[in-house]
Amino acid sequence: MTPGQARAARALLKLGVRDVAELAKVTPNTVSRVEQDDTGPRGPQSITVEAIKRVYEAKGITFLSDGETTAGGPGVRLTHTNAIGLGDPRPVGLGQS
Repeated sequence: MTPGQARAARALLKLGVRDVAELAKVTPNTVSRVEQDDTGPRGPQSITVEAIKRVYEAKGITFLSDGETTAGGPGVRLTHTNAIGLGDPRPVGLGQS
């Protein structure tokens, strides 16, 4: 899960940073670090990224790799719209204008 995918997933689910933090059992600052493009020593641990990713997947998010969307590039798709009553199931590519 890239930082851009993390931001897009949270936006599609209309969840706040605190909501995701509670569900993933991490701090809100940790969720913010996962969403930043910081891979340095203060960046998130892989176990933390996986915990947050599992929350998004449980809520119906599918993570798309580079080339899985029409325009290419990584993205996310909301697949269980009926379960949470949100959104359009079409993929949302990241980095598109």
